Amino acid sequence: MARKKPTAKAEFVLFNVTYEDGTVTSNRRVPGDLLGGLDGDGPARDVLEEQDREIAERSGKSRGPIKLIERVGGKKSKAA
Repeated sequence: MARKKPTAKAEFVLFNVTYEDGTVTSNRRVPGDLLGGLDGDGPARDVLEEQDREIAERSGKSRGPIKLIERVGGKKSKAA
C-alpha cells in the first residue's frame, strides 16, 4: 500500500479583537505566513477587517471599527 505524502500544516496566529463600541471577539485566526518582518502584526488588522466585511455581508450586521488587536498570549498591538 502506498504511503500518503505529508501535507503542509497551515499555521495560524490567534488574535483577540476589541472594537470601538467595547465588544470583544476572541481567538480570531490569521495565517501566520502574513505576519512578521518589518510590519510585525500590522497585516493582521487588514485580514481581520476583511473577515469582518465578509461576515457583515453574510449576516447583514456590520461591526464597528477595530480599536485594538491583541495576539493571544502575546503582546498588544497599537490602536489605529
